Amino acid sequence: MAPNHKTEETPGVPARRAALRLLDAVLRRGDPLDQVAPPVLRAIERADDRALALAIVQEALRWLPDLDALIDSATQTVLPDDAKARAVLQLMLAQALRLGLPPHAVIATGLPLLMGGPRRLAHGVFSALLKRGAALPEAPTLPAAVAQRWDAAWPGRTAAIPAGLATPPPLDLTLRDPAQTAHWVQELGGISLLPGHVRLPRGQAVERLPGYGEGAWWVQDLAASLPARLLGAGAGRRVLDLCAAPGGKTMQLAAAGWTVTALDKSARRLERLSANLARTGLAADVVQGDALKWQPDDMFDAVLLDAPCSATGTCRRHPDVLHRLAAMDDLTQLQAQMLVRAADWLRPGGTLVYATCSLEPAEGEAQAMVFTALAPTPIGANELPAGIAPTAQGWLRSDPGMLADAGGIDGFFAARWRKADRDGW
Repeated sequence: MAPNHKTEETPGVPARRAALRLLDAVLRRGDPLDQVAPPVLRAIERADDRALALAIVQEALRWLPDLDALIDSATQTVLPDDAKARAVLQLMLAQALRLGLPPHAVIATGLPLLMGGPRRLAHGVFSALLKRGAALPEAPTLPAAVAQRWDAAWPGRTAAIPAGLATPPPLDLTLRDPAQTAHWVQELGGISLLPGHVRLPRGQAVERLPGYGEGAWWVQDLAASLPARLLGAGAGRRVLDLCAAPGGKTMQLAAAGWTVTALDKSARRLERLSANLARTGLAADVVQGDALKWQPDDMFDAVLLDAPCSATGTCRRHPDVLHRLAAMDDLTQLQAQMLVRAADWLRPGGTLVYATCSLEPAEGEAQAMVFTALAPTPIGANELPAGIAPTAQGWLRSDPGMLADAGGIDGFFAARWRKADRDGW
């Protein structure tokens, strides 16, 4: 038998190679991390190695401008932005400075990614930075384009928002039965910021938590749960959940007594919505369709439009959005078109809630200012968590710097309107 000359790869290298591929997909191609991660990570056998690869690339993206500043401070010639050595150093420094991995392990699993390349350069830069005690700031530095835009949009918030991005967020759960909030807080060992909400420390194995198998709750950021709350109890009335997948708001509405039609154009995402409904024992009419072409058979008492957007409000859990933001013109046009159609599908006296998980005023405040088809219904302080107040216009605006003492919150915008009834307002 011929000898086997294949050499075994150093343990841990496949996870780092996967992280490098993911970083490249985000920074060079502009791909969403949550879309490219599953096929890339599938080849890694161990679940903990898959989780490590994802954590490495997320921390590298979260701190990218600061990691680049460190790298540039230790090289005589600035490495090109797309240089493989820069990407490998970004990942190596993220492991040492954010994940606390031993330097020797970082070197042993990082340098093999540069086989045939500048391994000596990467080794020298990494070692020199650690020897001089290099450290990251308390809060991440925003990418220059993002910082410039948010400085103009949110004066006075540009220090608080990055501070909210420094660590991955806690785990938020929405309860099927808000009356059981005290029970699940005690059972799960968490805290609650609103009835029907429980917050747990991050790093939990969700499927192993009490209540998962019986569908007593689902994972949903606190900010993402607020728009559906603005519609109140359903009492059997009909509601349309537009862009419904993966189903958090659909389940909220069904649990609140609404008869729900859940519309989304993605068949794959609707499969996940249906699975979530099955686990929780909640019901909805699930429909695949394009909101700009679909027509309902009847009118609705309420419409919830969580519109497609840049998703920059989710940057504390999805730091890749800060590095792949495309022009928003197409998105804002789509949002405006969907608002008009949603208003047309309301019965007289019906309520429309518009929401985006965005920190861009063009996708939130600007849309609400120009939408005049319906009468504004201001959001009250009693409808929001303590520490978040409605804006002067009666809108919801949250950002990752809010509720810092309780673990933060995603960035969201929401506004509410009412359609005239037959006898006037």
